[in-house]
Amino acid sequence: MRIHLLPICLVLAGCVPGSAPDESATRAYQPAALSSLPPLKTFSTPAPKQPERSNADIARDFLDLAFRLESGRELTVFTRFEEPITVRVTGRAPATLMPDLTSLIRRLRSEAGIDISLTDAPEANITIEAVASREIRDNLPHAACFVVPGISDISQYRRARHSPQASWALLRSRERLAVFVPADAAPQETRDCLHEELAQAIGPLNDLYRLPDSIFNDDNIHAVLTGFDMLILRAYYAPELANGMSRDAVARHLPAILARLNPEGEDRPAQRPTSTPRNWIDAVQDALGPGTGDADRRKAARRALAIAQHLGWQGHRLAFSHYITGRLTAASDPDAAIGHFRAADRIYAETAGTELHRAFVSTQIAAHAISRGDGHSALAILTPNLAVAERHENAALLSTLMMLRAEALELTGRPSEAAEVRLDSLGWARYGFGADWAVRAKRREIGALNPFKEKRG
Repeated sequence: MRIHLLPICLVLAGCVPGSAPDESATRAYQPAALSSLPPLKTFSTPAPKQPERSNADIARDFLDLAFRLESGRELTVFTRFEEPITVRVTGRAPATLMPDLTSLIRRLRSEAGIDISLTDAPEANITIEAVASREIRDNLPHAACFVVPGISDISQYRRARHSPQASWALLRSRERLAVFVPADAAPQETRDCLHEELAQAIGPLNDLYRLPDSIFNDDNIHAVLTGFDMLILRAYYAPELANGMSRDAVARHLPAILARLNPEGEDRPAQRPTSTPRNWIDAVQDALGPGTGDADRRKAARRALAIAQHLGWQGHRLAFSHYITGRLTAASDPDAAIGHFRAADRIYAETAGTELHRAFVSTQIAAHAISRGDGHSALAILTPNLAVAERHENAALLSTLMMLRAEALELTGRPSEAAEVRLDSLGWARYGFGADWAVRAKRREIGALNPFKEKRG
């Protein structure tokens, strides 16, 4: 289940949702709405980085991902598809869904070695149904999208949710299941749901906050499947493994599997990061999840930071605690917030595999510089992170960085360059934030940071 989190790439205290109110649509394929903005842009060639951790650590990650649910409940047996996997799409699919899904299927075949293909047949192993966001919230209030075994239509979920056929814990093999994604969200949100939910449909069911380089992490930093994720999925479908195996049986095979699939990880020293306690997870979800007031969000963020500091963490979980604390105090205490952002940036800089995390933080530090009229500092912060956002296929982040860069260019007396960058950002913003009104709101939000524009207005 991909959890709804407070958008973490937005600037300062702004909060712009990425979807418009639900509208009627034809079944299966929905043409893109007419827009007065530049054409929507999409990413072409994936460039995932291979994991830079030891196979000993990855083996532990694999076991914790494969033999535990997100709730913490242990799974007694290993399950996967044993036959070629077929996938079909139903519902009100937006125009970008099929191209994004086709690209994802291609990656799963080439990078993870999984025999998976699209079909129109009703008996497909996996049904991806595009439904209104409100239907997802009606069934699981905190979910942006989710996957369920034993059904193929969201209308079946309420009846099946407490039955054995829809229980992951009672599952002994995977044969038929359904993925529910939003039909009315921004294209990037729907694509991110495809990546996370399809990966869990065919592979591990758990998420681990200790993973800095994975979509199997509820921090929602990574939008698409990473090199680590593809390695986990390739190992998941190794011939040595099979349905019904116990954790110990899988553990016995993993060293040889990972040595074959990831020889570079054999000589790397194990780091053995500590497990993430439930109280820190709860604090983060209270801070970023739906249904919490601003004051309670800030308290929860401070609680997460205090727990991270008490545990002596030094890596990305401590940095993320600083980041969300800064994010949630930016409106009430900007000076304290920028201190948290800079602390997060320092920690991320010392932690391998967190360049994307630093790119998120850079939007906040650059926004602070722009608000003070310091365009040169903002440009120095923003410029190296543009390529990072593009490499990680995050259009919302990329367009945000570009809009900020446009404001910084104006502050340094380069208005023609600023206009060009701002125009170029809009195609990415259409993919990242969705409807025209959301794109324009984002552009206004960032434009308002420029103190000279405020004085002129």
